Amino acid sequence: MQSLKSAARRGAIISVTAVSALALASCSAGHVTQTAEKVAAVDGASASTDDNKVAVRDVTILVEPDGSAALKFSAVNQGYDTDVVSLESVKVDGQSVEMKQTKPLHRDQSIIADSQKNLEAHPQQDSETVQYIATKLKNDDFGYAGDRPVTFKFSNGSVDVNATIAATQMQSGEFDRDVESPEGYSEAPKD
Repeated sequence: MQSLKSAARRGAIISVTAVSALALASCSAGHVTQTAEKVAAVDGASASTDDNKVAVRDVTILVEPDGSAALKFSAVNQGYDTDVVSLESVKVDGQSVEMKQTKPLHRDQSIIADSQKNLEAHPQQDSETVQYIATKLKNDDFGYAGDRPVTFKFSNGSVDVNATIAATQMQSGEFDRDVESPEGYSEAPKD
């Protein structure tokens, strides 16, 4: 038979342990973590028209090593089946973006725009729902990591975003880092 003191001691230890575990578990309950609401830093700007029928995503001004520039973006019609919208124009800081005329977008159809070089380097979906459009832009002294205002004019409204200026992503294995080169890289040796 156990003494009352040792049984009380064990009960007290179990109670303290349970209360401690409960207190520690409730410490973070209801708190939003620091990363819960963060967006990836590499994605471009995103916005929608006021009626929320057209969304533009990943809006980025790309500057090539040769100084040429392009506007990268995706636009999607997320309206109802009867909603057909057209992209009428795109301007970067007042400058018109050069691109061919796009077809009207029906529900769930999209436009993927990028430089001609990047479009050629990446596989394209063979689909009636996606239009691939090459864009060109006069390099108006775009500085990496800066931003410029971009205005998309659709038949149902406008979208304004601030687009980050970035370098085009280089193809893996085609370039070596070269501190002596004015561009900062050189072509990788061919095997």
